[in-house]
Amino acid sequence: MPTASGIAKRIVYKKETTFGTLAGASGGQALRRTTSNFNLTKETYQSEEIRTDYQTSDFRHGVRSVEGSVSGELSSGSYADFIASAVARNFTAATPAALGSTTIANGAIAGTYTITRTTGSWLTGGGKVGNVIRLTGFNANNNGKNLLIVAATALAITVVVLNGTTLTLETVASAAAYTSVGKTTYAPETGHTDDSYTIEEFYSDISKSQVSTGNKVNTASFALPATGLVTADFGFMGQDLKQSGNVAYFTAPTAQGQTGIFAAVNGALIVDGKIVSLVTGLNININRNMTSEAVVGSNIRPEIYEGRINVDGDFSTLYEDNTFFDFFNNESEISLVVALTENNLGTSNFMTFTLPRIKLSSDTKDDGEKGIVSQNSFQALKGFGTNGFEATTIMIQDSAA
Repeated sequence: MPTASGIAKRIVYKKETTFGTLAGASGGQALRRTTSNFNLTKETYQSEEIRTDYQTSDFRHGVRSVEGSVSGELSSGSYADFIASAVARNFTAATPAALGSTTIANGAIAGTYTITRTTGSWLTGGGKVGNVIRLTGFNANNNGKNLLIVAATALAITVVVLNGTTLTLETVASAAAYTSVGKTTYAPETGHTDDSYTIEEFYSDISKSQVSTGNKVNTASFALPATGLVTADFGFMGQDLKQSGNVAYFTAPTAQGQTGIFAAVNGALIVDGKIVSLVTGLNININRNMTSEAVVGSNIRPEIYEGRINVDGDFSTLYEDNTFFDFFNNESEISLVVALTENNLGTSNFMTFTLPRIKLSSDTKDDGEKGIVSQNSFQALKGFGTNGFEATTIMIQDSAA
């Protein structure tokens, strides 16, 4: 008799219309993963009765719930639904306005460029700090490249070319335009979403299916090592294992995506508006602080309640000067922008993470016969919506969302 193999297991998810109610069986999305588990758990009650036979007379099962996790290697588009749920806002596309007369010039910091328009506003069409845009209607060397915005006002932005190439300095009198690539989400001030998912684990080699419902994204973490692939981990709170059987529940799910996996060496890191090349690691964590309550007369919890969107993390750098120590010592508020690219092409798929306002909560250094590494943890705070940033704790752009 065959036994189940992990490589033959398929994870399919679909957003629910009503919390805890099976999403329709047609469609669904097969999930990319390195590991994933959704397990039914039950509270248990052991009798405390004192007996003359010195033994336990009863043991019962109680309230049911689901604990879930998904770990994967981060790639554009693959986890957009879960990321949007983690920040309580769907990904949306920007609608840029035509630029008109526009000038590209060298920026004040080496490797940056300014793009200045004479009409309209960058800030209303996907041109805020942390967004990636592509130009059209310019010199051929300038068109179609991923440009990360590192500073922004209504009429002028400062950009970094993500694949490390240069821009041609020029002024275009007309027909200038740009696109804001893919879609963007962020922790909003109002209109928060409250998503839940039906998730199936189908063991195709033994024809067994387990389907859980009411799964909400409670945590999301992203890890960027100095060398290696970027990873993503999602933690779920679920309501119940709804059904199990011998055939797959979801019919004709969309196949797993094939966008390239991000490596931390591709992209850019901007701290307090300056390009940083000494980082040896970075972690960003989103915690939704969800809770649930049991009720009398039911073996499932009727709801999983949303909590605050808390964002924190840490990064490590080769110790060069006291810049980060001073940020910590002076309780300075700084910004953090991370851009990841799939490859070194100008039109590579990408993702960006923008934290407009963080405070360092520690500063430590290691020792040894090696380069000294400084470690800083941070707490992200809601931004003010000034200096070209969105008014949020975290903003994420995904070129394939």
